[in-house]
Amino acid sequence: MAIRPNSPAARDVAYSLHPYTNARKHEEKGPMIIERGKGVYVYDDQGKEYLEGLSGLWSVAVGFGEDRLVEAATKQMRKLPYYHTFAHKSHDPSIDLAEKLAAMAPGKLRNTARVFFTNSGSEANDTAVKLIWYYNNAIGRPEKKKIISRIKGYHGVTIASGSLTGLPYNHRDFDLPIANILHTACPHHYRFAEPGESEEEFASRLAGHLEQLILDEGPETIAAFIGEPAMGAGGVITPPATYWEKIQRICRKHDILVVADEVINGFGRTGKMFGCDTYGIDPDMMTVSKALSSSYMPISALLISDELYQGIAENTAKIGTFGHGFTASGHPVATAVALENIKIIEERKLVENAATLTPRLQNGLRAFTDHPLVGEVRGVGMLAAIELVADKASKAAFDPVGVVGTYLFERCQDHGLILRNLGDTLAFCPPLICTEKDIDTLLERFGAALEDTAAWMKSKGQAAE
Repeated sequence: MAIRPNSPAARDVAYSLHPYTNARKHEEKGPMIIERGKGVYVYDDQGKEYLEGLSGLWSVAVGFGEDRLVEAATKQMRKLPYYHTFAHKSHDPSIDLAEKLAAMAPGKLRNTARVFFTNSGSEANDTAVKLIWYYNNAIGRPEKKKIISRIKGYHGVTIASGSLTGLPYNHRDFDLPIANILHTACPHHYRFAEPGESEEEFASRLAGHLEQLILDEGPETIAAFIGEPAMGAGGVITPPATYWEKIQRICRKHDILVVADEVINGFGRTGKMFGCDTYGIDPDMMTVSKALSSSYMPISALLISDELYQGIAENTAKIGTFGHGFTASGHPVATAVALENIKIIEERKLVENAATLTPRLQNGLRAFTDHPLVGEVRGVGMLAAIELVADKASKAAFDPVGVVGTYLFERCQDHGLILRNLGDTLAFCPPLICTEKDIDTLLERFGAALEDTAAWMKSKGQAAE
């Protein structure tokens, strides 16, 4: 599909490629005003209903309008609306949530993890960087500071977490990435595997690339590797078979910490409690947010192994203070809501519900594979993506990227379905409370929007091949 550089479609490309609203388009069109939500649906200020196919922003696991979370917040607001966790102070909700997260954590973190509360996934990953640096200074390895992330990985937008993120629009004109942040290859088999290369062979090649990067930089300078079990905002990219096994083996060989970013994957999204459980990851650090409170309150957490904690604690005792923290770290209302949210997930067996609905969602989306616009359908659990292409045989992307994806995204909204377009990839992340009927509605509305998009391209003489 060819688009003239100065055409209206071309002017919209920046908007379609950016995860947030483009200011110029915002001025021309105005925002969608969402007034209320109930269950898996939200409603705009005109009363139009939308099935929220992205759970807000990958996060509203228990759905909208959950009275138990409102009541938990109200009760805590009346009892203790705020207190901090500085200067040897705490409160019950923060202590209880830390203990709960440690009890349910994967691998070596289970029952032994130490928990530091922050307010967003970005802050949690930012804190991970700081603590990795602090720890290596504490144990006498001041040169071991570099952190490896991945191209197309997403870890936030602070200066440190934005540097970890491997997406150009999060770096451009922000003077990112900062020093000591490296990026290795993206594990997207569809886009980056060589002809005839199996998933296992692709995973071996990527592990080899990682080890070569480590050797080139010097293993004594590499502190950690961070990754999302399944990548989210970079295009919902699921790892090829054996990928995490091989990546972890390389990290352990060179004494490199493994940091799992569970901000999107965590609390049932992959069909198990954590993406680490799905992919056999045994992290030294893990970050969580989003579905931790179903985003009813801003909260996130960093879980660290006891070994790391001991090194940090000893250094803090030597210095006399731990010079890091946030005013709202472990906020009592946020932690109370998160505790109740986890109770709902467990009591209503929403992780099991996600696993049960996985075939209906994933197979339903894969039914679109033969559509002329669809290049790849991918996903795990209740997380999926459909990537649009200009040519199925060659996998050629549209030029420029994003125009067709934006059109489809808007047609989905016309049909009462909110998704997110990441360039020409449409992302799906419905609430974990979905029923079979909800999944069928999502598929029906998406199918109608896809046909509208195909008709639009045909009308312009630009049908995909």
